[in-house]
Amino acid sequence: MQHSAKLMAKVKLTLSKRTVDALEPEDKPWIAWDDKLTGFGVRVHPSGAKSYVVNYRAGNGGRKAPNKRVVVGRAGRVTPDQARRLAQELLGRVAAGDDPAEERAEARSVPTLGEACKDYMESGNGRAASTERGYHRYAALYLGDWLSRPLDAINRREVENRFRLLTERHGEMPANQCLSFLRSVYRRPCVDYEGLHNPVEQWLAAGGRYHRKRRKRISSPAEVLPCWRKGLEAEVNNAVHRDVFLFGLYTGMRRGEIQPLRWEDVDLDAGLFRVEETKTGVPLELPVTRQLGEILARRRAEGHSAAEELRVWVFPSPMSASGHVEELHRHYEAIERAGGAKFWFHALRNCFITVAERELMLPRSLTKRLVNHARPGDVTEGYAADWTVEQLRGPAQRVADHIDELMARQAPAVPHSPGE
Repeated sequence: MQHSAKLMAKVKLTLSKRTVDALEPEDKPWIAWDDKLTGFGVRVHPSGAKSYVVNYRAGNGGRKAPNKRVVVGRAGRVTPDQARRLAQELLGRVAAGDDPAEERAEARSVPTLGEACKDYMESGNGRAASTERGYHRYAALYLGDWLSRPLDAINRREVENRFRLLTERHGEMPANQCLSFLRSVYRRPCVDYEGLHNPVEQWLAAGGRYHRKRRKRISSPAEVLPCWRKGLEAEVNNAVHRDVFLFGLYTGMRRGEIQPLRWEDVDLDAGLFRVEETKTGVPLELPVTRQLGEILARRRAEGHSAAEELRVWVFPSPMSASGHVEELHRHYEAIERAGGAKFWFHALRNCFITVAERELMLPRSLTKRLVNHARPGDVTEGYAADWTVEQLRGPAQRVADHIDELMARQAPAVPHSPGE
């Protein structure tokens, strides 16, 4: 038999597994009280979580003493009978003059940031693998020193300082994404735990602002490609990192689709490779052009010297937790400075698309298939047969060859500031 929160506010019942399981969540937390032990009840959170609580008045002040409440266990972890015994012990201590709330503040039940991050990541259904990897990166790299701290120990000012630091070290978009992730991590605990505040929400309420999202535009491929080639050759000394950039340039693929590429997904004999984890969620098969074949041959030859556990990756990295290349942002400014043209990874994708559609006049549906661009609004493409790898092979080679032609041009001289 199920009871509404409004009814349960007026009626007590014997708390048992059956009655506790039947309690339904409402828009706000509410408590069903036990009819056997005064002050013992179960609090039902809007999320569906349930906690056994004890209400008491400390000291000898009677009804004038402040009302206090402590959690004695989470439903599912302890049975109602076990919780009732714990409540009896706690009330016995109160009768003897103790004040358990002072000794064990309810805030101690608040999880750490690490626990909340894990709960948030495990609760997500249907997220893309690249999104999950991003969440793990934010937690480990950007918030790692906070993971052992209780959620209520992180305040607005610290969030503001961390946002500024991430902006300086990693850029505006990573700073935005990390705080957006942190804001989401806090949402469920703020519902489940009374008095807990979301420090990101407080930062926003106090005037904090995310960096404005600006769609970056590149100059023509003829202008930027020679500059990028010059910057890559001058500043990216790590050969694996340099090949990740080149792979992105010759395919238009997203960084998160290239970095975790495995050798088991590459078939050099058939001249193709398969991308299992894509932003659209649809696995993708693409042809290996001559330029990609040279990159893969280099990686295969140099990969034999890598540790055995890293050899599964086309672009391995002994410095990352995943085993493959992850962080490339640190190269952007150096490439831009040495080459003289604005650079970021997604610009490689923009350049590939521009070469395909504007320089070579390839059909838009073919270009979108090459770069795995979502096409939900195109009715014609919705019922047309998909492009085969062999149909893509010639156009992909044309794009790669034209990129080579443009890169071979002379890069403009980089202007120097006075005094340099």
